[in-house]
Amino acid sequence: MSDVEPLREVIRRHGLSASKALGQNFILDRQLLARIAEIPGDLSGKNAFEVGPGPGGLTRALLDAGAHVVAVERDARCIPALSELVDEYDGRLNLVEGDAMDFDPRSVIDGGFHIAANLPYNIGTQLLTGWLESERWPPQWKSLTLMFQREVAERIVAEPGSSAYGRLSVLAQWRSVAKIAMKLPAAAFTPPPKVASAIVHIVPAEAPVGVQPQTLSKLTAAAFGQRRKMLRQSLKKLPGALEAIEALGIDPTRRPETVSVDEFVAIAKKL
Repeated sequence: MSDVEPLREVIRRHGLSASKALGQNFILDRQLLARIAEIPGDLSGKNAFEVGPGPGGLTRALLDAGAHVVAVERDARCIPALSELVDEYDGRLNLVEGDAMDFDPRSVIDGGFHIAANLPYNIGTQLLTGWLESERWPPQWKSLTLMFQREVAERIVAEPGSSAYGRLSVLAQWRSVAKIAMKLPAAAFTPPPKVASAIVHIVPAEAPVGVQPQTLSKLTAAAFGQRRKMLRQSLKKLPGALEAIEALGIDPTRRPETVSVDEFVAIAKKL
């Protein structure tokens, strides 16, 4: 590790700077990046998919862990720095210049893969919900190791009844196990963001039978779209929802943050 050019020097040499428009914040500490790459477990010989690698700090850590990495970067300024890693790691890095919102890693990866990313804050939750709403289950991804604003991370792992509990909590927990694997202060990044961050680790679990992901997605969107209102108000425009909660004996005057993941799954089954 001592022979590796410091990431700060890579950034300086290529004239890079974090783009606020792209939601970029770089982690420069190689030891911290190595710890993040350890979260999914042993990656030796495994496939990994990274979104928004920037100058390649986490990319290098994943490669050092033995992974074969597919990295998608839309910022053309970062491509020259990342291209150096393609040569350095003998082809174990497949670099794709493009937008992760339009890219399906299954188009270039055969078999399972781990997703690990310091996600751009402006698209992080959208990417996460897309991965969680996969029709195929278990999905092709084996784990998600994702950086979020700490507030978002806490919503993902929140329990019913807490102020953080919401749609992301249900989507992440109904057929997956989610936990906060690491918390990071703003000072861990360059430039430091205005908020603290956390890494969430999610692994697929057994899915309840008789539930369509899109049904649960629509149900939770309706319920938490007006989270201060009672279920009878927030769900009245979703066909069949009020009949479903009545059949299940769920009090329609309850607010959505009091409804457990299992209860949302039961309502979705009725729908």
